[in-house]
Amino acid sequence: MINHGILNPQILSLLARVRHTNALVIADRGFPFWPMVETVDVSVVDNLPTVLQLIAAVRANHHFTQAFQAKEFLKHNPASTRQKFATALKGVPTKFAPHVDFKKRVPHAIGLIRTGDTTQYANTILISG
Repeated sequence: MINHGILNPQILSLLARVRHTNALVIADRGFPFWPMVETVDVSVVDNLPTVLQLIAAVRANHHFTQAFQAKEFLKHNPASTRQKFATALKGVPTKFAPHVDFKKRVPHAIGLIRTGDTTQYANTILISG
């Protein structure tokens, strides 16, 4: 029995298939459903869990070399929120693109983890190294 780290079997299975250069999407509660992308929905209630909590959990045992977020994240969130994400992604270069372009990357992801996060444009694509 697993007694530390990620316990959710669906997330573990998904992470086991994220290989070199593959993408993993961690999304907020309002992110659209993509029929062609495996989705693990762990949302419980508003902000449980959050995108930041999932980033911390997957980074604990996975190496990511790049991240993508929507430019709108920078505009619609206070400096304190932007700083929390920068800290969570420390060491992972992050690129920002318009939300429309961000969503074009999603169909190429290995999977998507949907959270209960209510932070505007918190969606993050992580690229495995």
